[in-house]
Order: sequence, then structure tokens, then C-alpha cells
Amino acid sequence: MAAHTSRSVIFAALGGNAAIAVTKFAAAFFTGSAAMMSEAIHSVVDTGNQLLLLFGLRRSARGPDESHPFGYGLQLYFYTFVVAVMIFGVGAVISFLHGLEKVRHPEPVENAWVNYLVLGLGILFEGAVWIFALRAFNRERRGRPWIRAVRASKDPTVFTVLFEDTAALLGLVTALLGVALSQAFDAPVLDGYASIAIGVILGLTAAFLAYESQSLLTGESAAKEIREGICRIAGDEPGVAGLNQAKTMHFGPNNVFVALSLHFSADLQAAEVEGVVTRIERKIKAAYVEVGQVFIEAQSFEADRRGRAPA
Repeated sequence: MAAHTSRSVIFAALGGNAAIAVTKFAAAFFTGSAAMMSEAIHSVVDTGNQLLLLFGLRRSARGPDESHPFGYGLQLYFYTFVVAVMIFGVGAVISFLHGLEKVRHPEPVENAWVNYLVLGLGILFEGAVWIFALRAFNRERRGRPWIRAVRASKDPTVFTVLFEDTAALLGLVTALLGVALSQAFDAPVLDGYASIAIGVILGLTAAFLAYESQSLLTGESAAKEIREGICRIAGDEPGVAGLNQAKTMHFGPNNVFVALSLHFSADLQAAEVEGVVTRIERKIKAAYVEVGQVFIEAQSFEADRRGRAPA
């Protein structure tokens, strides 16, 4: 269900950005607006980003094999990071440089009504995609504050599209103001400043997405409630005298690896320990469908403390 939702959001953004990009380029060449050209570049980058996310989703769906025993889920996080680099390296830098050139050599915007028409339609279409992405994100965050929900999310596709569309809407409004103010005050340089502002918006968006995706890419643990539930299941199982360590890691949005170090009762036989391990693994996977593999190590409290003591 989560993957289906992600693809729906990405396809909606892809269709909207591709159509808007063509329209913006036509308007930019017709009117000579730097802000409109920045917006056209922004839409092309967003279109490419959606294609990258779809490719990442496809790659991450591959099952485990000999070279990737935990599957390919981390590839989704890699391509999300590439998207952040694309937003900064292509969208933000080009928009900033293009605006800087327009500030140095300002030229009046011609046929500004074309810009108003295209930007107005852009706000309408981007707004529709933004609402679609927002609804999907709200279902995922379940009432939690936005930033906390983003930090807790292990599926970056929905919030990446949402933040891209937020940046797109802010960029459209900025471009509209740039064109309007440059006409109202007969100051073409303001159109260049609007392009620079769009570059700054994209740069901040890229920095935030890069920070979040690198955290996922370098290995995040499961959510706190999942970790606590796993510990509770293991600790409550008859035959377990104590829990030494419990470690989890996401190898994809729906692929969690669990490693437990347990201290078993001294009177248990080997076959009985094996039975306890099997029951714990079965209960964990039944309670949390995102758990893919469970590794359980039998180790005494003393051995665990010695293993964690500094050399």
C-alpha cells in the first residue's frame, strides 16, 4: 500500500511538472524573463527527479541475492540523495547564476501578460499536485508535527515530492512578484533578484532533503515504538532471563533487520533454546510486518558486558 501511494504521488507530480516545464520555457523565450527561465529550469529538474524516484522505487523492490543478502531497499535512499543533489546542483545553482546575470545586465520583461498567465496556471496545477502529496503525507504522519513526521519517516518519496512541490509553489509566487514589481517600478533588475531568490529556495530545499536522505542511507534504526515492542516480545518469552542488546536497522522503508542478544535461562537445553528463538522470531514478524530478518544471539550478561567493555 505504501509503495502504491508513493508511485501515485510521484506520477501526479511527474505529469504536472512535465507539462508546466514546456509552457514555462515557451513563456521565458517569448518574454525574456529571468525569473520565468529559472522556473522552467526548476520544472525540468523536478521532472527528472520524479523519474529518478520511480527508478529508485523499482530498483529497491528487488529481492535479496548473493551480492545483496538484505535486498536492494537502500537504493531508494541513494536515489533520494541524488534528487537532493540535482535540486541544488542544477536547479539552485543555475537559477542563482541566471538571476545574477540578469541583475548585472537587466532587460525589461516583454509581453508580461504571458508570464502572468503561465505562472497563474502553474500555481493552479502545482497547487493541485501539492494537495495530493500533502494528503498522502498526512495519512503517513498520523497527526504528528511535520518535522517530527519527516524525521521518523522511512519512506522518503512522499515527503520529497511534498517538499519539491512546496519549493515549486514558493518559486512560482516569487517569479510572479518579480515580474509584477519589475513592471510596477520599471526596474527590470527586480526580475533578476527574483531568480536569485528562487535559487535560494531551491538550495534550502536541497539541503534539507540531503540531510534527511543521508541519515536514512547511513542506517537508521526502526521507530521507537517498534524497538520497544520487539524488546517486550523477547523479554516476555518464557526461557529468556534477560535482554542484553536489541539493534535494528532499516534496509528500506519496509525492510527492518533485527539483531538481539539474549541471556537464556541456565536450565534450558539446546533444543529448548532453539524453540524459544523460533517463537520470538515468529512473534516479532507477526507483530511488525516490516521486519524482514531476525538474528538472535545467545549470550550471558557477563559475556555481553565483556564484549562491550573498551579494550
